[in-house]
Amino acid sequence: MYTHDNVISKNKLLNSFQLSKMHTFEVAARHCSFSLAAEELSMTPSAISHRINALESELGIVLFKRSHRKIALTSDGERIYIAVKSSFSSLNQEILEVKSNEISGELTVYSRPSFAQCWLVPRIASFQKQYPAISLNILTGNENINFHGHGIDVAIYFDEKQPSKLYCQDIMAETIVPVCSPEYAEKFDLIGNISNLSQCTLLHDNQAWGYDSSTDEWGLWANNFNINCLGSIASIRFDRSDLAVIAAMNNAGVAMGRESLISSQLKRGELIKPFFDKKMLCPQRYYAAMLANKSNTKIETFIDWLKSEVQNEEIARML
Repeated sequence: MYTHDNVISKNKLLNSFQLSKMHTFEVAARHCSFSLAAEELSMTPSAISHRINALESELGIVLFKRSHRKIALTSDGERIYIAVKSSFSSLNQEILEVKSNEISGELTVYSRPSFAQCWLVPRIASFQKQYPAISLNILTGNENINFHGHGIDVAIYFDEKQPSKLYCQDIMAETIVPVCSPEYAEKFDLIGNISNLSQCTLLHDNQAWGYDSSTDEWGLWANNFNINCLGSIASIRFDRSDLAVIAAMNNAGVAMGRESLISSQLKRGELIKPFFDKKMLCPQRYYAAMLANKSNTKIETFIDWLKSEVQNEEIARML
């Protein structure tokens, strides 16, 4: 099949034309089919066959055994395929590492505890998968942090007014609605009977949007729906929204749930909304805050990821 003239010298290196044909060979070898390779590369099967024939001629190596409508790698072809596949894999890995090096290093995120536990942390594997070169440090607290001297890159707050001295980006809105366990709702006949709320225990997030919000969250909801009996109802207070929700799941009372943070409990039936029509859009919103002169690629990448997760959830709810 080959003459002395068209067999390459043992010491001769691959040239650029042969390297371009190696990609065609890799696809054909991966599929063990010229027809499937043609589909992937948007070429004709005859063009694929011509390229492989030319490559074999130039290399002086038989890469495929050909039979009627069927091809298979020769032992030499198998060795070349393994080498080519490994080379392409290494090249792709190098490209990924070069790209990730643009957004690599440590990123310290400060968040409200309830948001971190119920929303951020359950989704953090998605961020890690997309940006493996970024090492996240997640800190939590209810106070507004002093960025200077604490090493915080970006903070996620839940407030009505964004601080003027910081650079802020809106993340998402929040809806609040009373929630309790199915057993608690049955015990007090709460479904659709809001007047029976007076017999219950209210579970308060004492730091809903400020260091001492007291009963403001329930008060905001009650004022919105002209409900005036909450002052005399028994209550338990917590410093975190997720603790109030856990108490509600365990039949301790009725908590003011934030829908973005309790979606999984609602789906699993651990919580229900006994007054499902009595939910309101909260004036407070989640937003990301950082020093105005500290924004960088890592921070912007993290914020963009937050927004994309919110958008994906909104799309999922519409389906």
